[in-house]
Amino acid sequence: MLRILQAINSFINEIILWLATIIIAIIVLALSLSAFTRYVSGIGYDWFIELPPVLTSWLVFPLLGPLLIKGKHIKVDFISSYIGEKSKSLLRLFVALIALLSGIIFFKAGVEATILYFNLGQKMELEIDIPIWWMYLAFPTGFFILILFSIQMICEEITIMTKA
Repeated sequence: MLRILQAINSFINEIILWLATIIIAIIVLALSLSAFTRYVSGIGYDWFIELPPVLTSWLVFPLLGPLLIKGKHIKVDFISSYIGEKSKSLLRLFVALIALLSGIIFFKAGVEATILYFNLGQKMELEIDIPIWWMYLAFPTGFFILILFSIQMICEEITIMTKA
């Protein structure tokens, strides 16, 4: 089961990194084009400026799981220099369990918020019509991915602990 989950998460990780690269490129291009059009013509397009904040949630939340599993999330790492390998493994297991619990809670809240905004049918006040629920969909998507990666991390730590 662990190998299947690792393969699925590896595939998801590649898609997320590809998506993050595209989003960053769009954000940089939108802001650059906004500055360029304002400089050249004296007027700009509002959606160039409004697009980056809309895309930010799609950049941040799907990256939660991959950053957790790689240990690239925000962490206090001075503790690891004072504890042994078994304690480090227990600490990683604890972090994975907290991430799993948090992921489940926030996934549920994200689904509820997305459904609420979908049912309201509201759109963002931009030059281009983007439904608000589309932005909120990044929350449950990201937390579902976090759940998958947390389960992988839990299984890996349990495997490491049972071999030791």
